[in-house]
Amino acid sequence: MPKTALYNMEGAAIGEIELSEELFAAPINVPAMHLVVRSYLAAQRQGTQSAKTRGEVRGGGRKIYRQKGTGNARHHGNRAPQFRHGGVVFAPKPRDYYLAVPKKVRRLAFKSAMTSRLNDGDIIVVDNLSLKEAKTKLMAAALKNLKAERKALVVLPEPEENVVRATANLEEAKTIYVNTLNVYEILNAGKVILTKAALEKAEEVYA
Repeated sequence: MPKTALYNMEGAAIGEIELSEELFAAPINVPAMHLVVRSYLAAQRQGTQSAKTRGEVRGGGRKIYRQKGTGNARHHGNRAPQFRHGGVVFAPKPRDYYLAVPKKVRRLAFKSAMTSRLNDGDIIVVDNLSLKEAKTKLMAAALKNLKAERKALVVLPEPEENVVRATANLEEAKTIYVNTLNVYEILNAGKVILTKAALEKAEEVYA
């Protein structure tokens, strides 16, 4: 069964904690992670892009000059794509970028991502993460102690107002809850910091 060090907010190792073998010792499936990340990023797109084709732009309708005898190319209206104010070739239209991913693949990708980050030494488990005040400098100090100043992903089991507010002003840190944790955020983070309670909840839900 995999194990990792358990830290306090001062960055000192206070013991070891056993991890779920199903969640942190799973086979790493790169194609599954790739598919889930693609699906996540596609879902972030609004899909509101729109442009007009030559049949939708205003104007045109009259042949700009006669068919023969001018020496010029044969044109009908002046709203063809090559003309100024003309329509767009294969104009983009509003669409949904949703990419369906089976539940089994999503779970496989999640386990692969957690195992991969653990193998790389990028998962930090903290016994407790709480602040007396919602002060950015307190959270920054805690992250510095844990050596996670760059792109830290702080995973909480439930809303912790002081921690969330204190982290909001840190450009290199982000808070997320266990129920919204996803493969993209796990792989994109520099360090993934889980509280002991968040780890137990993640293992209960995903393992």
